[in-house]
Amino acid sequence: MNEPSHGSRYKAGRLWRDDGWKVDAEFGVSGAGKLLAGVGAVAEPIGQWVLPGVPNVHSHAFQRAMAGLAERKGKAEDSFWSWRETMYGFAAAIGPDELKAIAAQLYVEMLKAGYTQVCEFHYLHHQPDATPYAPPEAMSLALIEAAREAGIGLTLLPVLYVSGGFDGRALGERQRRFGHDVDAYLRLLEAVRAHAGEGVHVGIALHSLRAVPERAMREVLASPLAAACPIHIHIAEQIGEVQDCLATRSARPVEWLFDHADVDARWCLVHATHLTAAETSQIAGSGAVVGLCPTTEANLGDGVFPLTDYLDAGGVFGIGSDSHISVSPVEELRWLEYGQRLQLRHRNITARHAGDSVGETLWRAALRGGAQACGRSIGELREGARADLIVLDDASPLLAARNEQSVLDSFLFAGNTPLVRDVMCAGQWVVRNFLHRDEARIAARYRTVVEKLASR
Repeated sequence: MNEPSHGSRYKAGRLWRDDGWKVDAEFGVSGAGKLLAGVGAVAEPIGQWVLPGVPNVHSHAFQRAMAGLAERKGKAEDSFWSWRETMYGFAAAIGPDELKAIAAQLYVEMLKAGYTQVCEFHYLHHQPDATPYAPPEAMSLALIEAAREAGIGLTLLPVLYVSGGFDGRALGERQRRFGHDVDAYLRLLEAVRAHAGEGVHVGIALHSLRAVPERAMREVLASPLAAACPIHIHIAEQIGEVQDCLATRSARPVEWLFDHADVDARWCLVHATHLTAAETSQIAGSGAVVGLCPTTEANLGDGVFPLTDYLDAGGVFGIGSDSHISVSPVEELRWLEYGQRLQLRHRNITARHAGDSVGETLWRAALRGGAQACGRSIGELREGARADLIVLDDASPLLAARNEQSVLDSFLFAGNTPLVRDVMCAGQWVVRNFLHRDEARIAARYRTVVEKLASR
């Protein structure tokens, strides 16, 4: 399954470029996992439709094991806040070994779906009683090991989590394992970066404005560790969050953030669901990425992002699977478009100009915004870029008689049969003929761990 050290050469019937498809495209892959120009020896045909792998801009890996377990009606109206209580209880049972097993399974699923890089928004830091592990970065290391085992690119975002609400209250008992003061958090970042190595990029995550007081945010952003790295934050996800921010800080969350931080292209504002027109334009003008997670936002009843106004203002977005109620870029992009159609009662919303393809528009945007949010030069099939690509199943009836103008629309909007046949990440074939190179072993370990968690 792995490439020889001197690299290989391939030929695609159609190779996706940012400006469209390139016909009968030959390219090489170096032993270092980079794309090379198409010259040299005989090339191996790999398929009719070859696309860049898409980045996943927002993941909480441990939540994969609880997907589907919060779908029974509670005593009151269910919302994000009631779901959060279920999540807290589940998180309390997870340690480094469990996290590694869950994350590896998730990352296999991501690769098989067409994701080749993931931003892991990681706040499950300490033991359930809030005592640090030995070493303190043990949970972060479990995620790094899982990504390497699966073969996916990783942008690890250790999370700063300080307070339990906008009023600065102490963390609740079940939140305490998430928490750090600023000094301890910066030490964690240093330790994680020392372990990162090849294929792992480390950035910063501020959990949310309710969990990170102004002083803590300023201290972290002023640190040399914050220079030239991705910065992610949950923001304006729920109406209750907006109301609490107004009550305590006399400003809406996005409004307050822009007044107190230099938000630029390094930032990824996750969800940003509840915006005014001015805030929408402000985010677009800043160059920041909005991290949209439509299946999770729908599952939690959060709301619908104002996509049309944001795109018309030149805004950049990426997609993420967040709580992993679904692990599919196809479904995220499909429901991003469908949510707008249901709200506006029109079709083909994301394509802003006559004749534009919705599928191509969505895929191109997710590649661009995803690469930016990950802080990596990925998402393009060009010389010198990391060799991350997916090969569609050209034998599928869903793609029969499809051409360059229709194949991406059919990929994203026709049926529910998996169409990603092969996946290469950093020059390595990690999925061939729909199977991951280590799928059976990783899945068996995952089942054992989840069964153990369920029995507690």
